[in-house]
Formats: sequence, C-alpha cells, structure tokens
Amino acid sequence: MPRNDYPDRSHLPNSPGVYLFEDAEGKVVYVGKAKNLRSRVANYFTKSGDGRPKISELREIVERIDFIATRTETEALVLESNLIKRHRPRFNASLKDDKSYPYIVVTTGDEYPRVFSSRGVRDPRHRYFGPFPSAGAVHATLDVLNKTFPFRKCRGPEPGRKSGVPCLNYHIGRSVAPCIGAVTKEEYDGIISDVISFLEGRVDGLIRERQQRMEAASKEMDFEMAAKLRDELESLRYVRERQQATIASEDAFDAFGVYAEGETACVQVFAVRGGQISRRDSFLLDNYGESSPERIALSFAPQYYETAAVPREVLLRTDAPEDELAPLSEHLSGQRGSGVTVRQPQRGDRRRILELAERNAELNLGHERALDEARRDRVASTLDNLMEELALPKLPLRVECYDISNTMGTNSVASMVVFQGGRPAKDQYRRFKIGTVEGPDDFASMAETIRRRLERLKQGDEKFSPAPDLMLLDGGKGQLSAVSEVFEELGVGEELPDIALRSLAKRDEEVFEPGRPEPVILTRDSAELHLLQRVRDEAHRFANAYHRKLRGKEMTASALDELPGIGPGRKKRILEHFGSPEAFFEAPLEEIESVPGLPTRVARDLHTRLHR
Repeated sequence: MPRNDYPDRSHLPNSPGVYLFEDAEGKVVYVGKAKNLRSRVANYFTKSGDGRPKISELREIVERIDFIATRTETEALVLESNLIKRHRPRFNASLKDDKSYPYIVVTTGDEYPRVFSSRGVRDPRHRYFGPFPSAGAVHATLDVLNKTFPFRKCRGPEPGRKSGVPCLNYHIGRSVAPCIGAVTKEEYDGIISDVISFLEGRVDGLIRERQQRMEAASKEMDFEMAAKLRDELESLRYVRERQQATIASEDAFDAFGVYAEGETACVQVFAVRGGQISRRDSFLLDNYGESSPERIALSFAPQYYETAAVPREVLLRTDAPEDELAPLSEHLSGQRGSGVTVRQPQRGDRRRILELAERNAELNLGHERALDEARRDRVASTLDNLMEELALPKLPLRVECYDISNTMGTNSVASMVVFQGGRPAKDQYRRFKIGTVEGPDDFASMAETIRRRLERLKQGDEKFSPAPDLMLLDGGKGQLSAVSEVFEELGVGEELPDIALRSLAKRDEEVFEPGRPEPVILTRDSAELHLLQRVRDEAHRFANAYHRKLRGKEMTASALDELPGIGPGRKKRILEHFGSPEAFFEAPLEEIESVPGLPTRVARDLHTRLHR
C-alpha cells in the first residue's frame, strides 16, 4: 500500500558519505554510499525508485535514515564495506540465498592450518575473518589467497591423503605439500602468518617484502622466481587498492569529535584499527551547563571507556593544559594495562580523522533535532487521530499488543509487546507459555494470557506495570469476546484501571470494539493504521520467535538421537560446537570433522547420511 509518511530527507548534507536505512525496530536494513547523500537518498523515494525491483519493498519498511559524511567517495566506499560487515543489513544481501554471512577461517588450532570459507559456529581454537557481505566476496578473497600463498587445500586436521601421494595443487604450485615433508613446520607457519597479515589488512608489509625479494631474484638472474613474485605483487597491490584503508598509520586510536549547541551536544567516536575506520559510535548528550566541546570530550571519554576497549591513543580537541590531560591518560593506561596517550593532533591523518568526527557530530546533531521534532509532531498527530477514530477515552501513549503462536496446539505461547509514544519499548516485552489450554484454542489461550497479565498488574508486579492505555489483540470478534469476559471478571475500570480494549483482524484490517457489532475501518494508507499494523506485526514476530525456540528444543532430542554413532557424549560435544542442531545439519564436512572428540570416519558417515 502507498505511504505518505516517508522519513524526512531534507536535512541530509550535500556531501559524500554513507547512508543507513533503519526499520521500525531500529535495525539497519540497508547501507549505501553516495557522492551526494541528499540527492542519492532522494532517488529511493521517487515514484520509479532507482530501478531495482526490491526498492519498493525497502521503502515500505524504512522508518529512519542515518548517515556518516565523508570527504571523498573513496572514504565512503570504505565505510560502506565496514558497516555492511558490522550490521549485516538484509537488503545488501538480497542477491545471495545463504542463511548467514560467510567467514574465512584459518584453523590455527591445527598443526598445519587450513584456510577456507565457513558459515558454521565458531571454534575458539581457530581465527575467523569477516563476516563478508556475500559469498562472492569470500570466493574472490580466497582466490587471491590461493594464487599468492601456497597453503594446503586438503580437508581434515591432518595434511595429506590416505594414499600418501601429494595432490594436484602441489604440482601446480598451489600447495607446499606438508604431507610429504616438502616444507618445514617453520616455513609453513610463515605462510600462514602472511595469510593472517593479509586478512588483517596489513598488506603494505607483504608488498615491501616481496618487492625486495623480486629485486634480489632479478639481480641473481632467477627470472622464474622473479616472475612468480611479480604475480604475487600484482595480486597484493590489487587488494590494497580495494582495501578498507583511508589512512597511512597502522596504529589503533579513537578520535572524539564533539559539537555543542545550546543545551544539547553530540559526540562521535571514530575507532581506527589496523589503519581503517572500523566503527563509528554516536551519542546525544544533555548539556544544560553549555560546556564547551573541549570540556565535553574530556568528561565523556572516561564514561565511554567503562565498556569500550581502550586503544593506545585517544585523540580529541582540547584547550586544557598538559597537566589536566595527565589524569585521563593515567586512568586509561590503568584500564588498558599499558601506556595510553591522550592528545590533540596538529597535522596529518590523525588531524583529518578528528576533523571528520567533529564535522559528523555537527551534522548529526542538526539531523537528530530535525528528526525528533518531526517525529514528535507526527506521533502526536497520529495518536490524537487514533484516539478520535477508535473512540478511546484517552491518548494511547502506551499500547500493548498480544498474539498466540502454536503448531496444531503444541508448544502454545503468547507474546506481549509494548509501544510507548509510537515506538517499541523492547525492555518491556513479555512472553507466556500457555499452561491451561488443551489443543489449538486461540480464544482460550488469549483469555489465559490476558488474565495472567492483569493479575500481575493487580499484584503490583513491577515487571507488568504501568497499565496500558490501549490493549490490542491480534484477532477478531472471538478473541475480543473471550478477553472481554476476563476484563469483567477481574474488574477492569473498578478494581483495576480503565483500559481500552480493541482487536485488529488481519484479513480486512478491521478494528473491533466490545459492545459494538460493526468494526471501525481505518483508511488504508493512514498513519493510524500503519501504527496498529506495526504493533500487531511485532507481536506476531515476537510470539513466533518464542514458539520456534521451544519447538527447536523439543526437536533436538529426537533429531540427534536418530543419527548412528551419536551417543550422549558426542551429542553434547556437537551441540556445544555448533550451538544448534540446525547449524550442525547445514555444516560442511570440514566443520563436522573439526568437532572435538568426533572421529573422522564418524564425521564422514554423518555428513553422507545428512546429505543423502
């Protein structure tokens, strides 16, 4: 259905940067880069969109637009990649059909480590790099790795084949064949060390080392080796050009950018790790004393590092003398366990990153203020109209919605979600196991749920207070009638506060009221109906998630017990390794083989049986 309440884009800057689309739950659903943020984002909300078929679906769920401004498109490209890895937005992964993001695994727990892609649960013995935004990105990276570093390709924790004959990879120069002793343990460890350096983004050192070796080989007229090193250099330089590096330094530091205006301030913390802008944290602060940005940075930094890891260097703009910086430096050094420098950079890359953080703090504060003002006006208007349309006794600031989920009457559960001021209050969500109803009886299950909720309210349970202004049921007249009896039984409006009760029938989106035979029909594209739908859909999602969890636990026992060669001990080790039966059933052979205490023969038999 069409929307007329798309998020405001007018306050986006006309500069390069990265934009983030968020849904009603605050989850990032899409990340993109742009030469001009305002112009690029506006394209999504034109009638034709930008030509991609899923843009119309994306537009329908976007509730908020965030951004990070950059100086150049290259910086925007780097940040886009980092943010995709961090947030794993659904719409960035629309072209792949896999259930999770892939990682590259270096099996450092093995004597002769392997390097491969994996979607399985992590093994703490090994190193994992990623997640990557797509399977294609992993395959492209592994292709460069395979051409550059001759690590072994054979499966299993031990190198080699049963025949003892080296594989084709050895003959074509893609493996150094530790299985036949063609390389020492120290030499193989050096190859794996280079692989890890590559995956950590430390490519410059690898390039310098190969450049020197190539020049030396040329002087010695070893042209075959020189040509091999030249090809490796080309691969490494290609990676460096595409790598997520916007600054020359490989040090780790945080830059605190602050902008203050009136009684409000914004702090942006840019974390630089391994020469890359790897993370951006944003905070809005009350600044009733109207302190300067310099003072805000000094006071905020200790609070920030109560939960964040402390780097070797902290950058901020300050007017404080050096002796005032010494206590903060000493405090952070104690937290880190080694020296931490706190300073204001005067030039170079560090100065540039700090200025970038400050500029984003200024832009973000203006953006947030505009969004807050627009949202308050929009929410107030929506709630006021909803009160009038549904004939509610008061403004529905707190809305609770309930839904039932079961499979043929088994594992029956209920959800309670809360929207406060038009937004989800997830810390107040509650869930119920249905205990008194036999079979698939949604009416009785809803009645039990509401009775338990109201009894907890009557008892003064802090987890179930305050009372809602509107209680919304996912269902029609049947659910409404069953709950109306509970309201009367427990004295709602007499012994309990007066609570408005309505139900929303999914088929025609009709709103039913107790004692009124005809439903209320809200306009299809109205903000009022959109709000009720969001609340109802969230209750449905929350109930289904709880039901799947209970159903999965019930299925675990029989699913693994039916497999041959799996006793209680091995079953426990498999679940500890993979986290869930589903992950085990979908795992590749090499992941099953890596389960501690599971013999290779049993692992292969299981894999064959699971994928027969």
